[in-house]
Amino acid sequence: QVQLVESGGGSVQAGGSLRLSCAASGYTYNTYSTVCMGWFRQAPGKEREGVAGIYTDGVSTYYADSVKGRFTISRDNAKTTLYLQMNSLKPEDTATYYCAATIRCWMFSANWQWSTLWDYWGQGTQVTVSS
Repeated sequence: QVQLVESGGGSVQAGGSLRLSCAASGYTYNTYSTVCMGWFRQAPGKEREGVAGIYTDGVSTYYADSVKGRFTISRDNAKTTLYLQMNSLKPEDTATYYCAATIRCWMFSANWQWSTLWDYWGQGTQVTVSS
């Protein structure tokens, strides 16, 4: 049974940094290495939006325009863990952040921001940025 557990959320002032982690269980190193991973966020009253995605090898990465140059997604396949380094945080980054996993990597590059692409979701971690 696959489980994704996020951590690292919290409250920071604008301009600050946070690093989110997503620990995946139910995968071995080999199976986790075949799964594409991503980060989404949802603010109150807004739809869930894709923040960043990463291919199986950790080399190909994708970002929402709103976070390009500020956020960095990475993964450690040996630890079956996904990360999101968030720098220069803004109040508009305030949201619950979710990690997600999908085996449909053949559709990933064009469709990673589609919520329906993803097979598994974590429970979320809150990020609050104050001005």
